Amino acid sequence: MKEGGVGGSKTKTGLHFESRVSLEKVISALPGYTISDDRVFFQGVKVAELYQKHKLYKNLLKPNHIDYSVIISKKLLPDEAILILKDKTLYIIEIKFQKVSGSVDEKLQTCDFKCREYKKLLAPLGISVEYVYILNDWFNKKEYKNVLNYVKSVGCHYFFNEVPLEFLNLPKPE
Repeated sequence: MKEGGVGGSKTKTGLHFESRVSLEKVISALPGYTISDDRVFFQGVKVAELYQKHKLYKNLLKPNHIDYSVIISKKLLPDEAILILKDKTLYIIEIKFQKVSGSVDEKLQTCDFKCREYKKLLAPLGISVEYVYILNDWFNKKEYKNVLNYVKSVGCHYFFNEVPLEFLNLPKPE
């Protein structure tokens, strides 16, 4: 389950994704975790908050009086985002599962720009940002080597099918 590697399936140390599975569903399946109103609890203690698409703006930025249009020129909509409370880090998680070549190929090259925009947007709240792709095995082909190297070189991350709980700084179930 290392970054850029193939993770194990259905382990208790990682969040395993299949196609368009939500982060909420994946976390809820782990022992000790519950989710209520996009708040993530581990053994009854709130450890994180989830934000999908427009919820980032509605549930995090607006209540904190952040007008995105003053900071960035266009609203960015994350597939998934999880704010880890203990270290105030927002993980933007983009899930890219392909079966054929297409526009997703180029989307992988936008991570640096999007990460910078999210960092500007969340800086007023003192929240740091990590940009992460969850990819299926389609992207484990040799023709993606350069773009995957680029993703890492600009400080973004990718995992195949799964993201380790320790990467997200979430507690591991026993």
